[in-house]
Amino acid sequence: MTIIIHHNPECGTSRNTLQMIRDSGEEPIVIEYLQEGWSKPQLQALFAAANLTPIEALRETKSPATELGLLEEGVLDEDIMDAMIEHPILVNRPIVCTPKGVRLCRPSETVLELLDNIPESFTKEDGEVIRVKS
Repeated sequence: MTIIIHHNPECGTSRNTLQMIRDSGEEPIVIEYLQEGWSKPQLQALFAAANLTPIEALRETKSPATELGLLEEGVLDEDIMDAMIEHPILVNRPIVCTPKGVRLCRPSETVLELLDNIPESFTKEDGEVIRVKS
């Protein structure tokens, strides 16, 4: 199975999701989007596949969303997309693509519905161990 993760290595949720994919026996293609950036067609395709609007995919905390006025009433999707291209950190993560679909994997266990082999357990960002299989 080909799996792609749009990943931020500084993010605990993103690191956890990546580990869950690896624990399922898959080695994904890792795209560090803060380094590579986004294109408008790429974001449009990802959001369409994940059934997300730009505002739903907007990272509000630890990003310049407030300073850029993106949380104001009446901001257009087009303006949010343009800001995401200029400031890649504005896209919430991780976004995972598999043959089973595309999801914004927040919380990280959202990735489980995209995997063929579910790991027996996983550890959340706060250290809590979740048993999936008994």
